[in-house]
Amino acid sequence: MKLFAMIAAAAALIAAAPAAAQSAYADMLNEKQVTLRDFRFRTGERLPELRMHVATLGKPRRDRSGGIVNAVMVLHGTGGTGRQFLQPQFAEELFGPGQPLDISRYYVILPDNIGHGKSSKPSDGMRMRFPKYDYDDMVEAQRRMLVEGLGVRKLRLLMGTSMGCMHGFVWAQTHPDFARAMMPMACLPTEIAGHNRMWRKAAVEGIRSDPAWAGGNYGTQPLQGLRTAVSILQIAGFAPLHLQKAYPTRDAADAYIVERIARDIPTRDANDLIYQLEASRTYNPWPRVESIRVPMTWVNSADDFINPSEYGIAEDAARQMPTARYILIRATSDTRGHGTHTWAKFWRQDLIDLLARTEK
Repeated sequence: MKLFAMIAAAAALIAAAPAAAQSAYADMLNEKQVTLRDFRFRTGERLPELRMHVATLGKPRRDRSGGIVNAVMVLHGTGGTGRQFLQPQFAEELFGPGQPLDISRYYVILPDNIGHGKSSKPSDGMRMRFPKYDYDDMVEAQRRMLVEGLGVRKLRLLMGTSMGCMHGFVWAQTHPDFARAMMPMACLPTEIAGHNRMWRKAAVEGIRSDPAWAGGNYGTQPLQGLRTAVSILQIAGFAPLHLQKAYPTRDAADAYIVERIARDIPTRDANDLIYQLEASRTYNPWPRVESIRVPMTWVNSADDFINPSEYGIAEDAARQMPTARYILIRATSDTRGHGTHTWAKFWRQDLIDLLARTEK
């Protein structure tokens, strides 16, 4: 009975709580929908129209030929949106006067990727008939959104976190001259296998095994399946040292995880989540990692459950990329595991150094 009481209390707290904290930059956003005509996916499927929602901060600056020279694109992770980068721990460290991505100097582009946010996704109506997109499709949609929708043909900087980090490695191989500099954070340039594939597969099967999922044709969300999937996602994002310090007793730990899961479930759509997790299925830059030549600062954190530093994969990859600098953030009780990528204080100086060494 105690667990049910905790769930009820968490639900009441969520109902009364304000939306997740966002900085004052939320009021400065310019938002638009870019429609990509006749979008063809790698599976052979196509959509007559694919919507890409994009938010921007700052204004484009052009050179004498009319090309935009100050564009910075920041790519979100699995299940996220461009608006996640408006959280104070990111925006208030980077976007202000004199800060690394001062929006009086830079044109900051925050897209919602395919299957996420306000961009085209299964829950718009097609459900499991939506094209089976992968990371290559997502990168192509980003490219077309930039060129066709915003008139951007060259990025000053491409940043990406988690899934967006992996998109950065895809960009580096498929469009090597599009960005002057890249800062991928919290990923590895290798096939999603081992435990990284296993937790994703377990989350997907947790949804599919719920009879209420009904092959994707549910009338209401399959809550038991979503609870299973969301619980696994929470574990994947854990920061052990931080959580031990912040929740040092059984009761505090129980209350925290129950509240986190209860808060997460209503933000999800089951089909969207399946697609988001499965989009990584074809990702594998490793066979051509030595071809990457874009100047890069690549940042991982030592307490990242999803990308363990003990693999040695990152160090091996970095040795094959002569223009890349690999940085591993030491785990402390203040770092946030996989989510360290969103706390700019840990890598802000590395961004400053990257911009300085790639300034023409």
